[in-house]
Amino acid sequence: MNMASTIERISVHGVNDVRRDSVPMPVPGPGDIVVKVAVCGICGSDLGYAKAGGLPVGNDGPLPLGHEFAGTIVAAGADVAGHKVGDRVVIDPTNDANMIGGGGEGAFAPYILVRDIASHPMVYPMPDSLDFESGALVEPLSVALHGVNRSGAKAGSKVVVFGAGPIGLGVVAMLRLRGVTDVIAVDRSDARLERAKALGATLTLNPDHGDIWEAIGNAHGRSNLYGAPVVDTDEFIEVSGAGPVIPQIIANARFHAHLTVVAVHHADVPVNFAWLLGKEMQITMAMAYPTEFGEVLGILSRGEIDTAPLVSHRFDFAEFDTAFALAADTEKAAKILIRFGDAE
Repeated sequence: MNMASTIERISVHGVNDVRRDSVPMPVPGPGDIVVKVAVCGICGSDLGYAKAGGLPVGNDGPLPLGHEFAGTIVAAGADVAGHKVGDRVVIDPTNDANMIGGGGEGAFAPYILVRDIASHPMVYPMPDSLDFESGALVEPLSVALHGVNRSGAKAGSKVVVFGAGPIGLGVVAMLRLRGVTDVIAVDRSDARLERAKALGATLTLNPDHGDIWEAIGNAHGRSNLYGAPVVDTDEFIEVSGAGPVIPQIIANARFHAHLTVVAVHHADVPVNFAWLLGKEMQITMAMAYPTEFGEVLGILSRGEIDTAPLVSHRFDFAEFDTAFALAADTEKAAKILIRFGDAE
């Protein structure tokens, strides 16, 4: 394939300084591949890197953005086995050889180098039945499924999900797939709550419109603990990143309630350990997706969840600046996908 000598790639150069750079066309080493990107999703971490001006540590030079992507292999090194030019693939970006979009290469570019593919499971073939847009959703849905797995929620559990952004919406979808039929979604965006309802939330609550703990108690039941009122929710899953949420959960949770934190909290959060001790609460953290990537690819390939409510907008790569600005608008945007011309 005749390819250009340079390509454009989106990188962070400083605080809120996101640029379109001209960089050399990637060339694979013996164990590498080059993927022609078809679709890449904008992640909350991309917005966070832009706001922070890059990585908090170890950030030397521009930081390429983009890690939720699918595409086609267009070049492969001499030592590559099991994958070939023309294969449609999804890439797991969280591996030591690459850390795509978090210190290595970036997928907001028409082509991306994926290094040393035999060192970790990272290249996943896409079945012909799966389109590239669905492939680009594997990564964020893997984050969501890992959060659900860490929570231990199961059929019969009463669950509240705080945050109905793209990951929170994925959590709702994965909970319903696991047979959880009592799911409350909480968010300050009515538009995102409508998406949560479409994905299976049985009740949606906006804290700007009333007392959510009164409503949660009405739905899940109430009891008293040490003379204080609590709600009878089994599992809380925090995906909002809002500072007041965790203290509120601890204050209102029942004995032996479980809190799973998926959101990144950039500021310290006060934790009342006396309440945690008295309630014997368990707090579990959930980061990335150590084992879920292939499972989610299978779920999407079999059409087991409807991904339509997850995606709010699609933009061509030429419109990236408009798309990136819109992604920060929580009322209008859910998952925004960037297309590179052959995303069918």
